[in-house]
Amino acid sequence: MADTNLQAKDHLMRSLLIGAAAAAGCLLATLAPDDSRTAWSVPAAPVDDVQPVEKSMHEFMEYVFQPAYLRLKTAMATAPTDNKGWKAIKADSLVLAESCNLLFGRAPDGGAADWISHAKAAREKGGALYAAGKAKDFTAASTAWKSMLESCNACHKQFEDGKHILQP
Repeated sequence: MADTNLQAKDHLMRSLLIGAAAAAGCLLATLAPDDSRTAWSVPAAPVDDVQPVEKSMHEFMEYVFQPAYLRLKTAMATAPTDNKGWKAIKADSLVLAESCNLLFGRAPDGGAADWISHAKAAREKGGALYAAGKAKDFTAASTAWKSMLESCNACHKQFEDGKHILQP
């Protein structure tokens, strides 16, 4: 009987230790800085089954890019005074930068290399705007914002005959 009680206590202690270790691991994972978490992997090759839902580039730009651009234009009018203002800049700059990845599969038949070059430049400059927003650096954000719009406008000039020029 004493041997059974000892085994039960031993089992209980092991269970408590395993539970405590698991809880500590979960707590550490939750409290870890965002940069230390595992990042999503990016496929080395493009996915073969990319199909646009909206074939019109005008409609695509109007509903994917324009809302974020208009919100960001308002957010960038003056330096944010609180975290809510910085979050708006970070959110919409990230949306615009990541949305540039969607442009790679929409290159026109003529000028695909230029199209992709414009998309990469806008993505890079949008990423710089996002980084400046994370750092709460309005001077760097303003520079990146204007630079990103220059990249967007270079594409609009080439592929839209200068229509839809964006203003900071």
